[in-house]
Amino acid sequence: MRTLILLALAGLGAQLVDGSLGMAYGVTSTTLLLAMGTNPAAASATVHLSEIGTTLMSGASHWRFGNVDWKVVVRIGVPGAIGSFLGATVLSKLSTEVAEPVMSLILFGLGVYVMSRFTFKGLPKGQLGKPLRKRFLAPLGLVAGFLDATGGGGWGPVGTPALLASGRMEPRKVIGSIDTSEFLVAVAASLGFLFSLGSQGLKWTWVIAFLLGGVVAAPVAAWLVRLVPPRVLGSAVGGIIVVTNVRTLLRSDWIGASGAVSTPVYVVLYGMWAAALAYSVRAHRRERALETRTESESAEERQPLGV
Repeated sequence: MRTLILLALAGLGAQLVDGSLGMAYGVTSTTLLLAMGTNPAAASATVHLSEIGTTLMSGASHWRFGNVDWKVVVRIGVPGAIGSFLGATVLSKLSTEVAEPVMSLILFGLGVYVMSRFTFKGLPKGQLGKPLRKRFLAPLGLVAGFLDATGGGGWGPVGTPALLASGRMEPRKVIGSIDTSEFLVAVAASLGFLFSLGSQGLKWTWVIAFLLGGVVAAPVAAWLVRLVPPRVLGSAVGGIIVVTNVRTLLRSDWIGASGAVSTPVYVVLYGMWAAALAYSVRAHRRERALETRTESESAEERQPLGV
């Protein structure tokens, strides 16, 4: 029961982050399951089965708050579903000894990308309103879907920054559209795992625990997307993913590092994580101060003379 409660809380936290950032439900949840000793394919299958419910609720919530571009959902979601089905099939055929460090390496890379992206660049702006083309969205969806299934996450970390970097959609619509299209990816990945693995290694109580936590958090996250500073949250989540997966890699047969080697690595990683968070907080405060000053100057310019 304690494990189920912790999983439900993890699902709730992961969905709050995912619904606010447009990423990190899969990588956060899969990282936790791997740390608990779950088979990599079973971990990814568990997360994707729970995502069928959480993404459906998240998509409905984002649609209600006007955060969804349905053209983008279809154009990126369908190729994403194809890629995730292929990725699930590939991961299911790998042995556990090979799959665990491979998945941790993918998750580590995604964690570094998420943390560095939001720490140093924040959310890019510009070129809002210009259409996104199929020749950009289709390959992006295919690659992101494949990584999502093989790494237990990746749809958001790949898709969200790519759409944000284009500068052609509002951040809230990028996040809402990515979260909504992830429903197609989750369904396809789940089918791929079930066809390849059956129910081998799956714990349905864990799936339900993740699902319940995510469903509770989904509408809150869709509302918080307008309020939570994504820069700071992205740095925090990216750091968690990096540290946890470095731990898995150091303990794997690939490296087999001793405590004398691991400890200095952890010290450096935690130091870098703390520095990234501090930088993000300062950068966010500077941005807010600049926005407030600009708004104040604009209000003064609009004020009539003599008032």
